[in-house]
Amino acid sequence: MLRWRAVSVRHVRWSSPVTQGLFLCTLSFCVVLPLCCNRLMFSYYFLRFMHLDSMSEAALQDSYEKGQEALHFWQDMTSLKTSALTPTSAPKIPELLVTVVTAKRREGQDYHYLLQVMRRLLSLLGDCGERPCAEVLVCDVETVPSLNEDATLLEKQFLVVKRSGEEQSKKRGRLNTFEREKQDYVYCLRKGWELRRPKHVVVLEDDALPRSDFFSVIKDLLSRSFTRNTLYVKLYHPERLQRYWNPEPYRLMEWVGLGLVGASAILLMFSCCSCLLSFSVSRFLFFTVYIMVAVELVGRHYLLEVRRLSPQLYAVSPATECCTPAMLFPGNASARVADYLDQVTCAKGNAKDTVLYKTARSTPGERAHSVEPNLISHIGAYSSVRTNPLRPKLLP
Repeated sequence: MLRWRAVSVRHVRWSSPVTQGLFLCTLSFCVVLPLCCNRLMFSYYFLRFMHLDSMSEAALQDSYEKGQEALHFWQDMTSLKTSALTPTSAPKIPELLVTVVTAKRREGQDYHYLLQVMRRLLSLLGDCGERPCAEVLVCDVETVPSLNEDATLLEKQFLVVKRSGEEQSKKRGRLNTFEREKQDYVYCLRKGWELRRPKHVVVLEDDALPRSDFFSVIKDLLSRSFTRNTLYVKLYHPERLQRYWNPEPYRLMEWVGLGLVGASAILLMFSCCSCLLSFSVSRFLFFTVYIMVAVELVGRHYLLEVRRLSPQLYAVSPATECCTPAMLFPGNASARVADYLDQVTCAKGNAKDTVLYKTARSTPGERAHSVEPNLISHIGAYSSVRTNPLRPKLLP
């Protein structure tokens, strides 16, 4: 009798929905996901102490090798004395102007970030067909332009403009880092507009490596109606800041929506395949929360990668504040942005990305957006304007 009761109690406990839910959560969140995700840098399960150093060194080595390959590629192009592009085929007023802002890096110069970016752009432009999808301008803001050997190496292949003048250099030398960076950005915005009067402008920093679908996604974005009244579209946001647990309201809506859809799919699958689970509000709510917790712990960044299947799947949302490695300025917005930036003095805590974000939010009629997933990879481990560590590490 006692033995039968013990077996019955065990059976009742296991058949309890609470017990089953705890077992599923323990198995998923404490066993399966930690084993599968401990090397995913933007997952909560990433084991920093085990993998960060080795992954950082591997990334530096890979970037160094690609930088050397890019250097040899452009040296060979220069020695052949041939143009990488055919300027005669480019329209007088380009549909899209890609301006690459660059300066000499005192540290990490052997990685040749600019040459890597320009080689990728050259490859992507070659895939556009007979009609060029963009014109490229290199804007060298180095205080002494002759010191930026990488920009000089590109002069026979692309239009390169250099910010020169001894008096101008002395004035810039007295500015704080953030104001100097802003003034360089404004200079490049205005120079590109003055020289080409393009219909649209993309500004890349010299360590913003475009993805393979860069131009196809931009073309799709410009075909959407929202760009007609947009000051700028951010093409990059740091992966570590793309999580659902974030102040951005639209992400919370996306997060809840994903949980609801996932819970519906799970219960529908079980109802079709077996009678193990029937629909109930409590089960639906449990699986909604279960899916939400799972995707957050694994990392929203990896879920966003699915959107790369088609340019139409890229999501457009209200702009986030941080970072300007890659920016799209539709229409004549680049000229307006230059004027807005000119009205503000930048400093620590009020850099150009913060100024642009505040301007778009406070100026009547102006809007700003971000696109996800990122259209560029930020390959710059060494900054050209800020203090660098001896051996930079990835930022999980």
